[in-house]
Amino acid sequence: MDKLDFTRIKTVPIASRESKVRLEDLAQVPRPGASFAEFFNSLPSILKVQDLRLLVAKIAEAVRDNKPRIVLFGAHLIKCGLSPYLVEGMKRGIWTTLATNGAGSIHDFEIAIQGATSEDVGKGLADGTFGMAEETGRWMNEAIREGAESGLGFGEALARKMESLQLPYRHHSVVYQAMQTNVPMCVHVALGTDIIHQHPEASGSAIGETSFRDFRKLTECVAELKGGGVVLNLGSAVILPEVFLKALTVARNLVDGVHGFTTANFDMLQTYRPHHNVVSRPTETGGIGLSFIGHHELLLPLFFYAVFEACKSKSQLF
Repeated sequence: MDKLDFTRIKTVPIASRESKVRLEDLAQVPRPGASFAEFFNSLPSILKVQDLRLLVAKIAEAVRDNKPRIVLFGAHLIKCGLSPYLVEGMKRGIWTTLATNGAGSIHDFEIAIQGATSEDVGKGLADGTFGMAEETGRWMNEAIREGAESGLGFGEALARKMESLQLPYRHHSVVYQAMQTNVPMCVHVALGTDIIHQHPEASGSAIGETSFRDFRKLTECVAELKGGGVVLNLGSAVILPEVFLKALTVARNLVDGVHGFTTANFDMLQTYRPHHNVVSRPTETGGIGLSFIGHHELLLPLFFYAVFEACKSKSQLF
């Protein structure tokens, strides 16, 4: 026996109800041969599209106001073929500081050596040759030792080594192009995590010294986020979110007002550290934190192209 009389249900006019999606929010099918700007504007004004447009606008605003645009990126960005966007962004004056982990610097260095990277780990591990490429281990460790002796950071030491060796594909390297465009390029290493640490030329003291210099350099750049700017974390799940959080606390310890900036995390799945150390905690005292989940090779080209379009009128370098 029914305990509720459904015939007594009260309804309301649809016009009196708040609707979250309206006709003007729907996607528009781009005309044949439409420009990228027309395509981007045709996307539905819903959920992550709104967030992406907000982030692009914040980057364009930071370019206009000469506020920092810091890009933290993991090795997967290089392996997904996206380094040309970082290089182009530096040439256009969009990115003001770059930072990666040890693996990111290795894949970038190997691109400079031979225009190829990313080995078959399972095959190499089976016979003990994983990570044992002679040139990668010897030249990178030489660069780090030379950098430690010359007072250089890890990133700059690698770039100078690429130059001295005249590596044939160095112009495709993010690290090398950072030196060419005078953009700080910081490399943050955890000892024992990278293939070059297993080579006989490796020096723990040189690796630590040069990477620590880059940490100090990054902290100086983070301190400039006073009242605006943008920090992007592209695919680093552990190292760079942790480094950024420490750099930010040092900056706030020494400089007043390092608040009010925008952060964004791009990754293929949501994990603890990027969410809390990049998106959430740094913006609790003011600012905007955004998160985007999707395959790098699909989502990031859309984002980068939108940034380049938005910044066309913001910089004389275009």
